[in-house]
Amino acid sequence: MSAADLSADEDALRALWVPFENGDIALPRDGRVLFVGARASVGLQRFATRKWCCEQTFKPFADALQRAGFAVREAADDERFACVLLLLPRQRDERRALFAHALAHVDDGGVVVASVANREGARSAQDDMALLTGATQSLSKHKCRVFWAHPQAITVDADLLSAWQAHAVLRETASGLASRPGLFAWDRIDAASALLAECLPDDLHGRVADLGAGAGFLSVALLRRCPGVTALDLFEADARALPAARRNLEAACTSLGRDVAVQCHWHDVAAGVPGTFDAVISNPPFHQGHAELPELGRAFIVAAANALRSGGTLWMVANQRLPYEATLRAHFAGVRTVVERDGYKVIEATR
Repeated sequence: MSAADLSADEDALRALWVPFENGDIALPRDGRVLFVGARASVGLQRFATRKWCCEQTFKPFADALQRAGFAVREAADDERFACVLLLLPRQRDERRALFAHALAHVDDGGVVVASVANREGARSAQDDMALLTGATQSLSKHKCRVFWAHPQAITVDADLLSAWQAHAVLRETASGLASRPGLFAWDRIDAASALLAECLPDDLHGRVADLGAGAGFLSVALLRRCPGVTALDLFEADARALPAARRNLEAACTSLGRDVAVQCHWHDVAAGVPGTFDAVISNPPFHQGHAELPELGRAFIVAAANALRSGGTLWMVANQRLPYEATLRAHFAGVRTVVERDGYKVIEATR
């Protein structure tokens, strides 16, 4: 990927280190740093020590950090840090929850430093931090804004802090499923998944895998439609989705009176899937940041093919324009388009 194609979060990662390079802020010498949304990078190798606490919920990024020698873990409830670094997302409620998370872990008088690409809402993000903590300082670099504050207990808006902490808590959405801000289509059922759920046959059975399961909408739909499913494995790269998926599947099994062996895995599907399955369902991702990466969908197809028993079937949905057919034909004996509607296509492929 060329420099012009760098995604917004990569630009924000480069910008994050600028105030430390300029000497505007000094990192604590004792290594008490919490990096929320940590990413392996040249800057991390330059500034970080192995004492840093690196939080990362996206499995491919977490794996890259570990390969670079950094431990990935969640900060303990009682841990406090002299410096908290934030790579912030676009979704505003998720972002506000991260501000609250930072303040729960920063020493009184410590520094919270955040970086956001301009096109991801940098101005409103800085305004939010100022609302919560009081005054902020900032600089602009790489088409991003980096801003920081030294929150004191007397200047933090306690009511706002409590309200924003609630954005990290699972809630029931209009769809009836548990979710939280920041997850894919967190407050609705996306059209592609809805179309695939509508098309699933009722005779899928045995052990089934849901690749890129999110909060579990497709798995819940599968259980409701297919009484022959006895085991269900959900694979999802975003660790934040797993508690929602577990809750939704437990509720579905209880309401249906079903005894289904359900397992939720924090897993990078593009790296392959362990186990052998009678069927696979998937609404594979095709974006990372702002970059459209159809190779992600192709990797999901290959993973599904390798995980299916002979005669097993893959049911997937994709944007109509995405060229997956050649990959499907290369790995499956039979491929058919079940329906094309509203810009999406549902495909059945037999191993």
